[in-house]
Amino acid sequence: MATYVLVHGAWHSGEVWDRVTPLLTAAGHRVLAPTLTGHGETRHLLTPEIGLDTYIGDIVTLLRERDLGDVILVGHSYAGMIISGVVNAVPERVAHLVYLDAMVPVDGETAVDVMPEIAGMIESSVDGWRVPPFPVEFLGVTAPADVAWVSGMLSDEPVRCYRQPVRMDDPAGQAVPRTHIHCVGESPDVTRRPVDGEVWTLESGHDCMVTVPDALAELLLKLG
Repeated sequence: MATYVLVHGAWHSGEVWDRVTPLLTAAGHRVLAPTLTGHGETRHLLTPEIGLDTYIGDIVTLLRERDLGDVILVGHSYAGMIISGVVNAVPERVAHLVYLDAMVPVDGETAVDVMPEIAGMIESSVDGWRVPPFPVEFLGVTAPADVAWVSGMLSDEPVRCYRQPVRMDDPAGQAVPRTHIHCVGESPDVTRRPVDGEVWTLESGHDCMVTVPDALAELLLKLG
């Protein structure tokens, strides 16, 4: 039995994994899909002080409190920043990293460094600190029922999370194997950073866990 920890990206909540989780558990694996502070049922806790370090702390605390080890840690989109920080903090608890159509930083980078166009989002933030979510269609979600479901779980993201740098200075964390899954259905010609580790592709838009959960679970099960 493997243990998967699925970390949602910006604006979403742990609910976004609801179609993938049962597919992994049906194969006999343990799955946790936490909601980050200030999202989903805790969106009322969102403040300007919440940032990348908050989210890293959310996952590190989960791993320690549940005494989880040999974890397959999956980060979607912005959560590439988060899982990079988590493995730096507790490399002994992580067996494999999966960057799911995710940001891939190097030590000391912010999300703005990885994706400079985020600077424009920050400029249009609400009240100087809240970044509203993209329309779900931009995320590759187009079926009306899916649009309604995903739209209902989205909430604002604090500017601070995009401006805090990630620490990746522990050699043990850098030694953890990693796999990258690129969603190529919507923008197959998108420019991506060169990455270390195996690269797989999915014919889907960005929110692949919503639109092609079976195909995504099939890939993740290869690591279990």
